Amino acid sequence: MPDSPIKLLAIDDEPESLEFIQDALTEPGLEVLTSTDPEEGWRIVRRSHPEIVLLDLRMPKVSGMELLERIVDFDPAIDVILVTGDYSTESAVAAIQKGACDYLTKPFSPKVLRQRVGSLLADARKRHRTVELEGELLETSRFEGMVGRSPLMLEVFARIRRVAPHYRIALVTGATGTGKELVANALHKLSPVAANRLVVCNCSAVAETLFESELFGYVRGAFTGATQDRIGLVEYANGGTLFLDEIGDMPLPMQSKLLRVLQNHELQRVGSPEVRRVDIRVVAATNRDLRAMIAEKQFREDLYFRLSMVEIKLPRLADRKEDLPLLVQHFLARFAQEYNKPFRGLTRRAQALLSRYSWPGNVRELENVLGNACMMAEGDAIDVRDLPEALRQEAPLKEDAEETPLTLEEVEYRHVRRVLDWMGGNKVHAARALGISRATLYSILREKATGQDEAVPEAEADSAKLG
Repeated sequence: MPDSPIKLLAIDDEPESLEFIQDALTEPGLEVLTSTDPEEGWRIVRRSHPEIVLLDLRMPKVSGMELLERIVDFDPAIDVILVTGDYSTESAVAAIQKGACDYLTKPFSPKVLRQRVGSLLADARKRHRTVELEGELLETSRFEGMVGRSPLMLEVFARIRRVAPHYRIALVTGATGTGKELVANALHKLSPVAANRLVVCNCSAVAETLFESELFGYVRGAFTGATQDRIGLVEYANGGTLFLDEIGDMPLPMQSKLLRVLQNHELQRVGSPEVRRVDIRVVAATNRDLRAMIAEKQFREDLYFRLSMVEIKLPRLADRKEDLPLLVQHFLARFAQEYNKPFRGLTRRAQALLSRYSWPGNVRELENVLGNACMMAEGDAIDVRDLPEALRQEAPLKEDAEETPLTLEEVEYRHVRRVLDWMGGNKVHAARALGISRATLYSILREKATGQDEAVPEAEADSAKLG
């Protein structure tokens, strides 16, 4: 399938300028959209999501600066180049501070335009290819409902494959939200009893007085209200798999009765002397430290040793951050289908925020965060504003948390250096593109160099003056 074209939108109230831009940038793989009306251009931005926007500064109805703010707020991933026939340092500084990535002064040649746009096109193509590769990688990174390519998760997947055909009892440990139930499902699905039932018992949700009858069932008349025989979860799972979630919350009296089932494969319904045989596989899971509970006499040591014959430990999401992009893509694809809302992904600043967060709730928290963000998002890209406030407060972006706002002089200097780099270091051409004199250019560079205890070589300045 051919790669989707990169979209570039030019907004200028002068049709001649748009024709010039379209002629200069015609090339395979680039779709150039144009508009002479800023409001129509804004509608195109929201409808077509161009990767690059060339935006005239002075237009009727809506100024380029106002439209720049709208575009950056809508999708910070869009690269905006502001174009004007009246250059001023103040407007260039303001444009960069508001989110523009470049500033072009009219008139400019087709060569200059292609140079300025060329690097942005290359970056956009890389992003397109990255998305395609991530999609291909995601398909190879799925394992029985789980997603991961990190060494820790590959080891988990390998262990499940080795254990599933042979295990009778397994213990899955890991923090809340790491995916213990998914492991239990995988063990059952890959086992010889996959065609039979997987029965789930959430030990933390069963009242202590009801535990025995819930697990083992009862016969009519065993207690008040027992009007008929009832099968328990253990017997119901006969021939298949019983998943005991949060085994650490099982009361001590029930632990000894469970141990008998695991050792002898026998049970008795409440109120019945009859011994019933069962053939089940058992997967237990917990987020608690069972060894510490044994030391505190809260968990039976013999039951722990029986359960932990095969143990699978799940890592925290913070310990496998390299899986975060794959998990994000996995959940976005799921929620896009669930909510019938297509999503291109996350903006770069939203990606940065997620990567800085500690994820105490692990994969389940990530799933909840993205599910909520997908519901709240107005566009097809998840941005920082769509993420929960608590997450934004704990993991602020670097520029918000660690850097002070740039001074006008710093912004001016950075813009001059950027243009100078584009001009291959030629100060004469850089000054002409910036619309300032060479003396002003040298002054900006010299003042900054002096502030950094560096010197601007006179020989360099002299050679620049010679052109």
